[in-house]
Amino acid sequence: MRAAELLCENGLYSDSLSRSYYAILHAARAALLTQGVRVHSHEAVKRLFGMHLVKPGLLSAELAVTIRREQDDRFLADYDVTFEPGLEQTAERVREARSFLESIRSFLQTG
Repeated sequence: MRAAELLCENGLYSDSLSRSYYAILHAARAALLTQGVRVHSHEAVKRLFGMHLVKPGLLSAELAVTIRREQDDRFLADYDVTFEPGLEQTAERVREARSFLESIRSFLQTG
């Protein structure tokens, strides 16, 4: 997460989007492990996060939305050479990622 913040602060927006997404991905995997669910693919994390954590009411549906939004931007940042994210978009994703991590940290500490 710190890398995402530093990259954003230094104008490396595509790299920042990628790092903030991976921070979320790893946190989501950790949360899924509390339910005995191991995942390897990005798509499985998205799907199973909703199924095992959001649907039963353990975590907010907004967190699943954050995963999707961050994954979409990460994909563009890493694979679309015409994609040029700006400071506003990148800073918003970094804030979302930080909030996501705080939510997962709280979940892990109370669960």
